[in-house]
Amino acid sequence: MQDLWVFTFKQKSTDFRDGTFSNTVEEKAKWVFNKLKGKPTKSLPDLLREYNLPPGLFPQNVICYEFDETKAKLIVYMSSPCEVSFKDSSVIRYATRVKGILLRGKLTGIEGMKTKVLVWVKVTSVAVEGYKSDKVWFTAGVKKSRPKDAYETPRDAVRVEEF
Repeated sequence: MQDLWVFTFKQKSTDFRDGTFSNTVEEKAKWVFNKLKGKPTKSLPDLLREYNLPPGLFPQNVICYEFDETKAKLIVYMSSPCEVSFKDSSVIRYATRVKGILLRGKLTGIEGMKTKVLVWVKVTSVAVEGYKSDKVWFTAGVKKSRPKDAYETPRDAVRVEEF
């Protein structure tokens, strides 16, 4: 049987009794199944940290995520397209669903993430070279390093009209 993690965050503007929110029946079913299995859930920042990626790579206002350990497939859900400005002045835009393959020190095959380099360019991978590295490498057409500490804390996202 596959290991599948689903984690949900409480919406700031919505009060649910169990603190969960799901935008599809399938997501909710997976969450209930894992809850019944007794599988402990971890926060997305903790999962990223475990895989040696900066915990602030995704915004605070993530609805939920799914992680299939056997396929290394990560899917992160947002309620709307949004963007985050980081302390190094970089800006990342997120679609309502961001997919990628999560491996030790890298997130590859990314769909649903862009960065601004004069124009918006699709991010295809994010990597950290080692545990002691102080750089995060973003591949968006070209490979560019950014300071890792800019992505250490999840930040609030601003809603945008389109991805």
